[in-house]
Amino acid sequence: MSHPHEQSAATAVTVLGLGPMGRALAGTFLDSGLRTTVWNRTPGRDRELVERGAVGARSAAEAVGASALTVVCVVNYDAADAVLRQDAVTAALKGRTVVNLTADTPDRARDSAAWAAGHGIRYLDGAIMTPNTTVGTPDAVFIHSGPEDLYREHRPVLDALGGSHTHLGEEIGRAAAYDVALLDIFWTAMAGYAHAVALAAAEGVTVRELAPFAQGIAAILPPVFAQSAADMESGGFSGEGNPLTSAVSSMAHVVQASEAHGIDAGVMRAAEGVARRTVGLGHGADGFIRVAEVLGRR
Repeated sequence: MSHPHEQSAATAVTVLGLGPMGRALAGTFLDSGLRTTVWNRTPGRDRELVERGAVGARSAAEAVGASALTVVCVVNYDAADAVLRQDAVTAALKGRTVVNLTADTPDRARDSAAWAAGHGIRYLDGAIMTPNTTVGTPDAVFIHSGPEDLYREHRPVLDALGGSHTHLGEEIGRAAAYDVALLDIFWTAMAGYAHAVALAAAEGVTVRELAPFAQGIAAILPPVFAQSAADMESGGFSGEGNPLTSAVSSMAHVVQASEAHGIDAGVMRAAEGVARRTVGLGHGADGFIRVAEVLGRR
């Protein structure tokens, strides 16, 4: 029998973690008409949400007991474990579902799923691949992994968050695998852009002057990604038009220009190093994506 204040999966949700993303999730659930219970380790973060109609729980155990579905969004799985694995919270979660939208590694997702299974807790893992400002809009991108029937059961509540939701498979680590791979692209790209801004500034080019051309470079990437995927699948690794030997030369120019200004070129030196290693293995005429095949060798 349900506790009087417990709400079904179709009408209620609990959100643990009220950082910028957690607040966006909870606010969007509220706007969709769901009874939304919120809790955050640091008191006071729930004030605005409570004023808008959320229920502010006094403890994490009380929060998870209020809904059949709990969505977790904290900084990492250490923080998630510190909340979920408290005895009172674990006990309150028995028979309920956790959707963990916290970012971490695939192995941490698998460990959490094993812990949940051992305590009678139903568990889905996931990740949010867009900024908090996109939550509740068509631009939000959510990815999920875990039991498909569980995903289907809670999809109506997840749909309240807007955007696209993709179930990537039942293997619980798949969402985190996509997450770390996609973050790899994002943060190395941002590191490259930050480095480019510093290098350009050293040569008297302002960030405002560089920006439109940087956007042009970014626009080149989607078709390159698509062609690289085809090359990886076929094993063709075509370097026609831009062989690895040419790429190594242009990377060396970036290193030289940077270090002439005393700018650390460690990121580009690392990229150049693996490209040179790939050339040294006899792949100089191949396209740059051959590097991925070399990196993946055991």
